[in-house]
Amino acid sequence: MLTFPLDAQILKGNKRTLIKENSDLKNQIDSLMKELLIAKDEIGQYEEAQAAAEAAKKVPQGPIYDADMTDSLRMMWFVNKAKAEAEELPDLEGEHFTTDVPDSVFIARLEAMNSFIRLPFNENVRNYIILYSEKNKAKMSRILGLSKYYMPIFEEVLDRYGLPKELKIMAIIESALNPVATSRAGARGLWQFMYRTGLNYGLTINSFVDERLDVEKSSDAAARYLASSYKLFGDWMLAIASYNCGSGNVNKAIRRANGKRDFWSIYPYLPRETRGYVPAFVGALYTYTYARECGIEPDEEISMPFEIDTFMIRRNLHLDQVAQAVGAPIEDIRNLNPEYVKDVIPGASVPSVLRLDLQHSGLFIARQDSIYTADSIAHKVYTDAKSTGGSSVTVSGNTIIYKVKSGDTLSKIAARNHVTVNQLRKWNNLKSDRLSIGQTIRIQK
Repeated sequence: MLTFPLDAQILKGNKRTLIKENSDLKNQIDSLMKELLIAKDEIGQYEEAQAAAEAAKKVPQGPIYDADMTDSLRMMWFVNKAKAEAEELPDLEGEHFTTDVPDSVFIARLEAMNSFIRLPFNENVRNYIILYSEKNKAKMSRILGLSKYYMPIFEEVLDRYGLPKELKIMAIIESALNPVATSRAGARGLWQFMYRTGLNYGLTINSFVDERLDVEKSSDAAARYLASSYKLFGDWMLAIASYNCGSGNVNKAIRRANGKRDFWSIYPYLPRETRGYVPAFVGALYTYTYARECGIEPDEEISMPFEIDTFMIRRNLHLDQVAQAVGAPIEDIRNLNPEYVKDVIPGASVPSVLRLDLQHSGLFIARQDSIYTADSIAHKVYTDAKSTGGSSVTVSGNTIIYKVKSGDTLSKIAARNHVTVNQLRKWNNLKSDRLSIGQTIRIQK
C-alpha cells in the first residue's frame, strides 16, 4: 500500500481548500461583474432618456388646426401631423392589471391562433394583453380602421421574403400605424427607422424625400432587417427584440446569460424598453386577432382607400398641382404620399411614384397634359431649395457627403448623424468649428 508522509497529506488538503476558495471567489467576481454591467446599462439608459427629454423640450410646438375640419381623411391627416411624435411603449414591469377574463381563456386563445411564432404567456404578456384589449380600446379601434389599408401592404412584403405574417403587428407597436410618426430620438415612419439605419437599408433621405415615410419601401427595409436578424439568432423572439434594441445588445445579453439563446433567459440583461417589447408584440397580436371578442370594432370614420393607382412621375411636380387637377384636398394626396416632405415630387432627378385612390386616378390621366404645361409650383420650390443647398445629402460608398446649409453647426451635424464633433474634425481635417454655406462635410458610416 502506497502511503504519503503526514506533511504531504496536509499539503494536499490545503491545496484542495485553496482550489475551492479560488472557485468560490471566481463565482463571486462573475456575479459582481454581471451586476456591474447591468448597472452600467441602466445608468446609460437613464442618461439617454434624460438627454432625449432635454432635446424634446427644445422642439417647437406644431400648428393648431381648425376644429371645424370634418372630412374624415383630412381629419386623420391633420391629427397625424399634430401628433407626429411617436408614442413610447409603456413600462409595465412590476404592474399587475386585473381583468374579468380568466388566464385559461388567454392561454386557449393564444394556442388557437396557431401562430408560426411561438407565443408565450406569463404575467408580463398578460399585462400587455389587458393594456391593448381593455385599457386602449379607442386606440385599437383607430388602428383597426387603418389596418384595412396598411396590413395587406405589410403582408405582401413579408410574403416576398418568406417571413411570418404575424410580424406585421410590429408596426402597431412602433408607430400605431401613423405614417408620419417621429420619435424623440429621430426615428420616423411606420417602422421607426433611424436616419443612418434607413440609409444603410437603401432608403433615400434628403431635402425632398424621406423614404422612411414611404409605406412600401420602409416595409421592405423592415422585412430585410428582420430576415437578417432571424438568420443571425435563429429565434423569432430574439429577432423581434433586436429590432428594438439592435443585434449588438441582444448578443451582449446572450453573453451575460452564459450563451443561452431564448428571450426569457436573456430577459434580465436586455434594455428596459426591450424587455417590454416582445410581451407587447404578443399583446397587440392577441388583440388584433380577437378584437371582436374584446368588443373592439374598426373606427369607420377612418376612410382609407382600399384601391390605389400608382403613376411613375418623371418631372418635378407639386402635390398641390395634383390636388387642383383632380379636385381632391391636398391633405388626401399627402396622406397617400407622405415621403414627399416638401410636397414636391422630384421626378426630374429620379423617376418617382405618385399614389392616388381610384376615384381620382382617372382624372389625373385625363388632365396630365394640362398639369405639366401649367406654371409649375414644383419648379420654383425645387429651384429655390437647390439654390440654398436643399439637396444636402448624398451617399458615396461608406461615406455620407453633407452640404452645409444656413444655421448648421458642427455639433448639430454630429447630433443628427450620431457621431462626435471630434470625429467630424478628424474626417474633414478641420482646424476650427467654423463652417460656410455650401461647404461639404464627409461623415463615415
